This record gives sequence, structure tokens and C-alpha cells, in this order.
Amino acid sequence: MVKHTLLAAFALLATLSATAKITLHPIFGDNMVLQRESQVRIWGEADADSVVVLRASWESEGTLHTATSDHTGHWSMMVPTPQAGGPYEFSVACGAEQRSVKNVLIGEVWLCSGQSNMEMPIKGFNNQMVERSAETIMGAKERVPIRMCTLKHFTAKSPQYACRTNGWQTNTPESVASTSATAYFFAKHLQEVLEVPVGVIVSAWGGTMVESWMSRQRLEAFEGVDLSHLDNGVKEERPQDKPAMIYNGMIAPLESFTLKGVLWYQGESNRHNPEQYRWLMKSFAEQLREGWGVADLPFFYVQIAPYKYDGPDMFSGALIREAQMHNLKDIPGSGMVVTMDIGDAWCIHPAKKSEVGQRLAWLALTDTYGKRHIYSHSPVYESVRFSGGKAYVTFDVEGLCLGPYGHNVEGFEIAGEDRVFYPAKASTQRAKNSVMVHSPEVPNPVAVRYCFRNVAEATVFNNFGLPVSPFRTDDWPIAPLAK
Repeated sequence: MVKHTLLAAFALLATLSATAKITLHPIFGDNMVLQRESQVRIWGEADADSVVVLRASWESEGTLHTATSDHTGHWSMMVPTPQAGGPYEFSVACGAEQRSVKNVLIGEVWLCSGQSNMEMPIKGFNNQMVERSAETIMGAKERVPIRMCTLKHFTAKSPQYACRTNGWQTNTPESVASTSATAYFFAKHLQEVLEVPVGVIVSAWGGTMVESWMSRQRLEAFEGVDLSHLDNGVKEERPQDKPAMIYNGMIAPLESFTLKGVLWYQGESNRHNPEQYRWLMKSFAEQLREGWGVADLPFFYVQIAPYKYDGPDMFSGALIREAQMHNLKDIPGSGMVVTMDIGDAWCIHPAKKSEVGQRLAWLALTDTYGKRHIYSHSPVYESVRFSGGKAYVTFDVEGLCLGPYGHNVEGFEIAGEDRVFYPAKASTQRAKNSVMVHSPEVPNPVAVRYCFRNVAEATVFNNFGLPVSPFRTDDWPIAPLAK
């Protein structure tokens, strides 16, 4: 990237064809947000071997940036952005042709991806509501600097240059109603705390597996993943179900766009392969960081909520939640929202999306933006000790201890060497990060489980109301609870 004076740039442009074409990648458009205080990549297409000149209104007059398109016509350049603010505009020109992007804000930009619980809009789905939707929609004010860009569903058999979007939307009631509830509530809380513009890019598709969002190169490392459809030339009936197909159309085209971090809400559709899912998720997070060229790109995800699936007392959902809990150690710099207190046994799309978005924002505020006012991570199982017919379960708890104190807490099960689990009595320990668990049915316990069912309700929390993640201390084959 080379800077020129305005006079020199115009002299250069005068030598170019007046009919030269110039386009920007579809992610760039009016009302967008660019990441603040960064070198952001801006790119597009022009005639082959043409000079493209960019001018941004946030820079001093006469400051220009140039790039030369390659033999295929593609060009890109890095442009510095200032502190949060706006509105600004920028323009790119090639010969006499020019494209302008107006009403640009400089702030924080996050990619929000996953399946239907990320896709679910503020207005809800048919017969499925989002709590606080009416007040959120009616209260939306365009002057509030939140911007949303939702990608349209798009699949391909090879990585694509362009994605399909509905454009960047401002914070109006009409736009908010159709925006991802999880993404919007995240953006709203982040904007209120940071007091800077926030942009969210929503790339989500209901009912999809993580394999669909991963690249061919990543999936080739996993045994049993069929990639033959990428080479057979046959049109797929449900391409969103095929590995790598959504990645090619809805992730790959974004990989050059400068982001602050990624939010992920997915897992329900991978209940058939929970053991492999753990390692797929690790590889998926690595893929994102590699694709964006940021080794520590923030990655915050949502543990799937309670739902009956194959039966309320069965385990397919519990096993995915277990894999997601392990991902906290597998994926450095990650954070997980636990939803055991805000699920719905009879609806796979829980209405409490405000809480999900807010908890994701808390993770970002503490881990990415350095806020230190709360403990934003849910407690997770650390170890267990057996003594005197009781189990003492220790948790990794930020700061303060577990609560509520002085109450028996539900959801715990305990088993002996016979591997038969019984409902247990449990209580948090004063000034400790542990819970005592016991049952008269199990005089010599060797294993403990907590909320390890498709449907269970959280009873243990940290001091800021964040629930403990479900867990089990054993790795035995799953079997029903004793009657």
C-alpha cells in the first residue's frame, strides 16, 4: 500500500481508460461498520492490471491509497481506521469509474454464526417467541449506532469470492425485527457498555452440522467424513447438509474482512457424533483463526440448551454439552455460555435470547475488552474427592464461591461400583468452591453427575447468576437412572 498526494493520484488516473470497471466485495456497503484502530482490508474487482485508488473521509485531505489489480481483476488494500466514530464515507476509483460507501461507522465488528438458535430473529419463528421482542423492536432508534448485516443462504462446492447479503441495516424497528436475536442482544449490550458503534455480521443456517461450516482441508483430517460430493458435479438436493458446502459460500468469502471476534451457537444437529464433535469444534475454531490470520481471535460459543430430543431423561443433548465443556480447554482463549437455566424442554428454540446475548457480551467485555467488574465465565467441573461416604466436587470458579449457600441443590446423581446412579442430596460448601454430594442408597460412591440429562434445570451458580456447566466425573457407558 502506497500513499500519494491527491495531485499525483489524479495524474495517474488520467492515464487510465475512462471505461475501466470497479466494484467492491458485497460485504462493503452503505451503513456498514469497520473495525476501529486497525488496518482493515478493503477489496474488490476491476479490469485486470488496473490501478485502484481509495480515499477515506476519516483521513486527512489528500491522503490516498492505491492498489493494482492482478491478472484476474482482483485487488485489495489495507487501510488504517481511527478511533470509534462516524459517520464517514470512502470511495474507490478506477479510471472514470467510482464507487462510494456512505454512512460508515468505525467501531467493533463481530461475526455471529451457527444454526437456528443463532438465526432466530427478534420477531421469533412461527409459534415460537423471543422474550422482550416487542419492547426491543418498538424501542429501536436509528440514532443508536448498531448495524446488522445478514448473509443469505448460499452453498458451493468450492470456496467462493462473493457472498450474498441483504446489505447493512441501521437500528430501525423494521431491521431489528428480522435480525438474529442472539446477535442483536449481544450488540445492544456491548454498545451500551463500550459506547462505541457495534456491527454484527450474521452468517447462520438452521438445522446444520458443524461439518457444513468447515473447509475441505480441515475435514480431510477426520475419518468417516465423506467429501465426494465436492468433486462429482452433481447438484445436491440439500446442500446445507453436506460437509464444507456452507463454509464455501458463507464463511470463505468473509475471511479477509477485519473482525474483532466470532460468536458461535450450534451443536443440536451433531447429537449423532458427540465424541467426534469435540474435535471438529477444536478444528473449526483453529480454521477461523487461520482464515482470518489472527492466532488469538476471540471465540465465544453457546452450550446447547435443555430440550427433550430423544427423551427428557436421555443423554444425546448432555453428551454434546459435555463435548462443548471440554472445548474450553481444547480451544485457548475461548469462552462458553451455559444455558441450563434458560432452556425449554418442549421448544428447541428457547425464548430467552436476551440472556444468551448478554452473557456472550459479558465474555467479550471481560476477556476481549479488559473489563474487570464481574466474573463472566460459568463454573466448570474440576475434580472430585470421595471421603466418608460423601463426594466433594470442586469447580473452577472465578473469584467468589458457589451459591446458593444454605440450601440443598437439585440435579445431582451419585453411583457406586455397580454403576447405578441414584438421585443425591447436595449442598454448596461455605467459603469453598465445592459441593458435597451423598445418598443413603450409595454408601461408597465412586462417581457423580450433575444435570447430565437432555432436560435438567440448573441449581448451582456463581455470584453473578451464571450456572454451573453440566458434568459427569465418570466415563462409563450411558445408562438410565435407577428408579
